[in-house]
Amino acid sequence: MLITLLLVATLFLAYSNGANDNFKGVATLYGSGTVTYKTAITIATIATFLGSIGALFLAQGLVASFSGKGLVPQNIAGATDFLMSVGLGAGATVLLATRLGLPISTTHSLVGGLLGAGVMAVGWDVDFYRLGGAFFIPLLVSPFIAFALGAAVYWFFTRTRQAMGITKESCVCIGEPKQFVPVSHTATSNIHLNMPIYPQLAVADVGECVELYTDKVWGASLQKLLDFAHIMSAAAVSFARGLNDTPKIAGLLVAVQAFDIRLGMVAIGIGMAIGGLLNARRVAETMSKKITEINHGQGFSANLVTSFLVIIASRYGVPVSTTHVSVGSIFGIGMISGKRNNKVIGSILLSWLITLPVAMVFSALVYFCFSYL
Repeated sequence: MLITLLLVATLFLAYSNGANDNFKGVATLYGSGTVTYKTAITIATIATFLGSIGALFLAQGLVASFSGKGLVPQNIAGATDFLMSVGLGAGATVLLATRLGLPISTTHSLVGGLLGAGVMAVGWDVDFYRLGGAFFIPLLVSPFIAFALGAAVYWFFTRTRQAMGITKESCVCIGEPKQFVPVSHTATSNIHLNMPIYPQLAVADVGECVELYTDKVWGASLQKLLDFAHIMSAAAVSFARGLNDTPKIAGLLVAVQAFDIRLGMVAIGIGMAIGGLLNARRVAETMSKKITEINHGQGFSANLVTSFLVIIASRYGVPVSTTHVSVGSIFGIGMISGKRNNKVIGSILLSWLITLPVAMVFSALVYFCFSYL
């Protein structure tokens, strides 16, 4: 019975993770207007699930890190009630943030859950030294690295574009479905009547105004090349997220040695996919449109940095947060472009600060309840 409840708790955490995290990989696609929300979440779902499968081969080191081994005595780390408390506490924290539209870190929530349930179980015998070295340092450092790399990569691409003489043009939307046409090309000719046709223009929100590249590179449309690269980079971020988060959640199942880890990861991948499909909209709006205005080149730059850092961290078992890395890179680009929303960024940073203590409290309360059952 307890083993079944542990599986339910783990899948609840996977669902919450998908709801809060799945869209982060494709946030720049939606924010820049490259694809619709439906297309973006479809790309995210498929790529994240493939990342979950890839974790079976590439990210086993993270499984042991999040099983509780080394933080608390072995008899506690392998106890079903301890692991259920971690899963339920972390899942409740992530789901609450999702309802508020705040992109928080499941990694941070898991660390808080391990700490809260651990303190409730063994008091202050938790190995805080290992907690700091193995978890806190990577979690604190990674967003700053992403911030610096995001700013540097976007600055480099901008300078390269300017040096090559590639220009951008503001565009207007014409017709339904939307078709982006450079302003200088809006006057077209009617062959049959041999007279110009001027389309009607409507006043729109500034957020609907986009910039497109109309130059060609080696005979190919630069905008189409950039859109393709942007989509591929977003898929890479989603893949990296599945690769990074799936083994962390699976760590809850490994400790009791009652599940096949491969089947467990597949089940977690499915849970994450369902959570993203059903409950990702609020976090999507925050990540895509409220941190900073994002154009096509900026989105590609942010995704390039995020996917690189997260895949490298996953490969070597370093517990970084995809959320922290993604937001850090987008914020770095916002610093260079000068279009960041400091109020939204401040609320996100505040949510990061309270994630760990909230998860601690939730997990501690759940463990306390289980101890009296």
